[in-house]
Amino acid sequence: MKSLLDLPFHRRFVDALPGDPSTIVAPRQVHGAAYSKVTPSPVSAPSLVGWSSALAGNFGIAAPKAASAELGVLAGNKLAPGMEPYAACYGGHQFGNWAGQLGDGRAITLGEAPDVTGALWEFQLKGAGPTPYSRRADGRAVLRSSIREFVCSEAMFHLGVPTTRALSVVATGEEVMRDMFYDGNPAGEPGAIVCRVSPTFLRFGNFELFASRGERELLRQLADYTLLNFYPKLGVPGPESYLAMFREICARTAVMVAHWMRVGFVHGVMNTDNMSILGLTIDYGPYGWLDDFDPSWTPNTTDLPGRRYCYGRQPSISVWNLAQLARSFAALIPEQVPALQEIIDDYGRLYEEESGKMMSAKLGIARLSGAEDGALFQELSELLQSAETDMTIFFRGLSSVSLQESNPSLPSFLNEALYAPPPAELESRWLAWFSRYQMRVRQDEPDEEVRRRAMNLVNPLYVPRNYLLQEAIEKAEKGDTSGVAELLDLFSRPYTEQEGKERFTARRPDWARDKPGCSTLSCSS
Repeated sequence: MKSLLDLPFHRRFVDALPGDPSTIVAPRQVHGAAYSKVTPSPVSAPSLVGWSSALAGNFGIAAPKAASAELGVLAGNKLAPGMEPYAACYGGHQFGNWAGQLGDGRAITLGEAPDVTGALWEFQLKGAGPTPYSRRADGRAVLRSSIREFVCSEAMFHLGVPTTRALSVVATGEEVMRDMFYDGNPAGEPGAIVCRVSPTFLRFGNFELFASRGERELLRQLADYTLLNFYPKLGVPGPESYLAMFREICARTAVMVAHWMRVGFVHGVMNTDNMSILGLTIDYGPYGWLDDFDPSWTPNTTDLPGRRYCYGRQPSISVWNLAQLARSFAALIPEQVPALQEIIDDYGRLYEEESGKMMSAKLGIARLSGAEDGALFQELSELLQSAETDMTIFFRGLSSVSLQESNPSLPSFLNEALYAPPPAELESRWLAWFSRYQMRVRQDEPDEEVRRRAMNLVNPLYVPRNYLLQEAIEKAEKGDTSGVAELLDLFSRPYTEQEGKERFTARRPDWARDKPGCSTLSCSS
């Protein structure tokens, strides 16, 4: 098996687009450039905390040994042949406001390498030191956020959610100062670096910054690069292919967000600089997973009290973000503004179509349609919110409902999903809903086993609940990385029941309800 150093690295982005002529790493405004060349900052004592064998297999590479040159590359201490590291220049809207230049403040792209099929993937280190875009920060990341990104990236892939991937997480052996909740109480935490992997880390903000500055030629070069390398089937660069690319970005974004809603994922910080140009989940920061079904829940303390990025608003925020991207495309193809607006206007239909297919599959119904189906789904949403009901346990258990006979009592899985017994009035509503549900599902698939298998392919048994991640993080901070490996293995088969893993299917424990890292997070890394 090959090592990381055996991969032939490419530099398409650097070759195709203009770079920053300055080599000064200090925070500054960078104009007329798509990136700044920067070298990762070495660390003192790197050690491997996590390794994705699944992703490594795509490249045919083995895990690095301790104190090896391969580990040095993943820690930012060494460059492999062909690597020409850089930090990308981009802007973005943050919490609805234009933030101007942002850029890769703690991410450094090493280059692109081919997988076993020949497709190129970008390798990027997050937490590898300062760049010209670090602003007032140090360019580093802490172990807790690095483990969260590493595990969740891979879990999302196995859940079938469009996502960037993660190859490794490496502890640096150095301490990083962070004020976790911005409350004036900074503390030292162990540092770490994640190696993220994606076809590209280009985001809406790359286009937005150049459009906002009137750098139209640079905007065109970026659009051409994106089109030729990631949307080649849309034709040669030009107004029509740019428009087609925007339409495809909208379609991919709709699919991505519909998947988020399907599995109960809350991104937590859907700024436009955190939106992938390929419709991939990107930048795993203060994300969370719904325990009890609450559309208003946000895991991000920075998002309070407005809850702009809460679970229920993710579809509407996605179209808002796409509208900002449309403004950038309008600067490129002003004659296509009406067509761009038509695409935005059609996004709601596109999203509802994708979401409808996924929610129908979760319920075991061929297709939700008509007023009666709408009422059935709306009643379920209300019931799930009327009492604390675990979303993952409920939908996984729903496949066990018998279609052959009416039940005089609530199914046992509902008791497992509820955080407290329902009052009598709510219990009667649940019984009535299950009766209606039985009748509706029988119309589409009377074979119980066929229905059960189909539902269990879309309703996961295991998801990266925050408290599970926090347990693994606390062990890793004490030098025990077994929890990270266990979660990575567990989430590689999220739809399959695994022997001896019953505790990972349980409701959130009471101790995790208000514990930092379990219920509340921040944008701090």
